[in-house]
Amino acid sequence: MHPFFHRILTATLACSLLAALPTQAMAQSKTMLRISTPAVPQDWHAKMWTVFKESLDTSAPGEFDVQIYPSSSLFKQAAEPAAMARGNLELSTVSAADLSRQVPYFSVFTAGYVLRDVPHQQKVFNGPIGEEGFKQVSERMGIKVLATAYLGTRQLVLREPRTVKTPADLKGIKLRMPASKEWLFLGESLGATATPLSFGEVYMGLKTGTIDAQDNPLPTVRAARLYEVSKQVVLTGHLVDALFIAISQKTWDGLKPAQQAKMQQAAQAAARFNNDNRLQEEKQILDFLKQQGLSISTPDVNAFRQQVTNAYKASDIAKSWPPGLLDKIQAVR
Repeated sequence: MHPFFHRILTATLACSLLAALPTQAMAQSKTMLRISTPAVPQDWHAKMWTVFKESLDTSAPGEFDVQIYPSSSLFKQAAEPAAMARGNLELSTVSAADLSRQVPYFSVFTAGYVLRDVPHQQKVFNGPIGEEGFKQVSERMGIKVLATAYLGTRQLVLREPRTVKTPADLKGIKLRMPASKEWLFLGESLGATATPLSFGEVYMGLKTGTIDAQDNPLPTVRAARLYEVSKQVVLTGHLVDALFIAISQKTWDGLKPAQQAKMQQAAQAAARFNNDNRLQEEKQILDFLKQQGLSISTPDVNAFRQQVTNAYKASDIAKSWPPGLLDKIQAVR
């Protein structure tokens, strides 16, 4: 090559490299945030992560590379807490059951009738009770909770219609529950015969009569088409469930205070989006289920609450709860 052309080529390459440097530096300075969720893309629990991403893109442009992995495509459900603790995953949602395995404080939130409704849930977790629990989670699990998202309120759904006013009316009813001692205890405390069965078998179990009833939030009943093999919804409202938006403590500690504040705001915006849409969906679902031919009944919820509360207070499960915690939760107004 002629020396003149060689000099031009060298100069051009040098300019190109210099031009690329700021872009590379920017890419390297971005903090990667991978989000793992078991929720399918059309679920509010998946959609809320898009709100989280958009919030950060607006408040901290160019600072974060947010990647969302729905449908357990990055980590299997229940594997996320350990992955976050190790620093192999930045963000996910965790349940009270997930947290209670290492932080007994959260066991109380897996019990029936501890939380009255969604406003009560939000006040409890956004106040001193939640603050103390989340501090323990941070110290023992290496996870920081950023916000509380509403998962749903569990109701009873029966294969055949019957009059259900009090727990005594569920005597002999085979009620499907997830196969853990805590879930089975909840089923028995409602007055039914708790029957362990995996979620994938519930539809056929109702169809064939292997089980007489199941309990789930109503959006799950619609999504899994369980209304096709059911005749009645009994609005016991026995568990107001939550999902906690959480970040790896290692990731959190690596952020500047201003970034932490923006992260907290993004998580709270995501939770609000989820909660508003979830509640709206639950209201509409009752009409949908009526259109599918199901009857909707409301029992004596106080009778259920009293029996379930007494059963827990007398159980071994309650022994792991900090003294006075249940009373403190129920005193929140």
